[in-house]
Amino acid sequence: MIAAITKLIRPHQYIKNGFVLIGVVFAGQWNQATLISMGVAFLAFCAIASAVYILNDIIDAEADRQHPTKKNRPIASGSITLPMAWWLAGCLSCLALILASQVSFWAFGFVLVYALLNIGYSMHWKHVPVLDVFIISSGFMLRLLAGTVGLGIAPSSWLLLCGLMLTLFLGFAKRRAELLALEQAGVHDRALTRRVLDEYSPMMIEQYTAISAACTILSYSLYTVSTDTIARHGTETLIYTVPFVVYGIYRYLFLLHQRGKGNDTAQDLYTDRHLMVTVLGWMVVSVAVLV
Repeated sequence: MIAAITKLIRPHQYIKNGFVLIGVVFAGQWNQATLISMGVAFLAFCAIASAVYILNDIIDAEADRQHPTKKNRPIASGSITLPMAWWLAGCLSCLALILASQVSFWAFGFVLVYALLNIGYSMHWKHVPVLDVFIISSGFMLRLLAGTVGLGIAPSSWLLLCGLMLTLFLGFAKRRAELLALEQAGVHDRALTRRVLDEYSPMMIEQYTAISAACTILSYSLYTVSTDTIARHGTETLIYTVPFVVYGIYRYLFLLHQRGKGNDTAQDLYTDRHLMVTVLGWMVVSVAVLV
C-alpha cells in the first residue's frame, strides 16, 4: 500500500517545485526568515501538486487503462481505491493551503489558484490544443510568483519571461514524446489515451517546440546581458551560465528524438547524467556569480 501511495503522489516530480526557489537565488535574499518561508512554500506546492496528480489520475482512470504504460498507475490498475484516492487528495490539499497561509496571503492565493487552475485543466482544458500546454506553463509561473511575490520579493520581468518560454518548451516537448510513444506502441486511436493528441500533428508540435526552445535561449541570453540585470547584481559574468542553458536544451531535444525521452521531465533529469551535470553546473556557476 505504501509503495502504491508513493507512486500515486509522485514525489520524484517535486523537483519541478524548484521554481519556487529560483526567485530567492536570483534576488540574493539569503536571510533566515526568507529561506524558511521559501522552504514552507516549496512544501506547500509539493502537497498541492500531489493532490493534483491524484485528481488527474482519478478522472483519467479509464483512459489510462488503455495506455501502454499509464495502465500501471495505482488507480488505473486498482491498487488504490477511489475512496482512498479522494481522501488522500483532500488531505494533501488542506495541508498545502495551511502551509501556504503560514507564508503570506499571496502565497496562499497562488497555491489556491494553482489548485483551481488544475481542476479546470483536469476537467476540460487539457482537451483543448495549445491551451493545455499554456495551462501547464501557468502552473510553473505560479510557482515562480510564490517564490517571489509570495515572499515579498519583486519578480524580474526577465525571470518571468524565461520561465514562461522554458516551461512552454518542456510542455510541447512532452506532447511530442507522447505522440512518439503511441506511434511506437502501435496505438493509432489517440483519443483512447489523451484526447488532445488527436488535435496535434508531429509537424505542428515540432514547430511549437523549436520556437519555444529558441525563445528560451534568446530570452535567457538577453537577461544575462541586460543593463537591469547587471545593475541589480553588480556583475556582467552571469553570461557564463548561458552555455549550460543552451546545452541543456540541445541535450533534451536529443533525448526526445533519439532516446524516446520527454514524457517525464523529472525522470529524465534523474536518469540522464548529461542533464544532471548540466543543471548542477548551471546552479553552481549561478550561485558563485550572484553571491
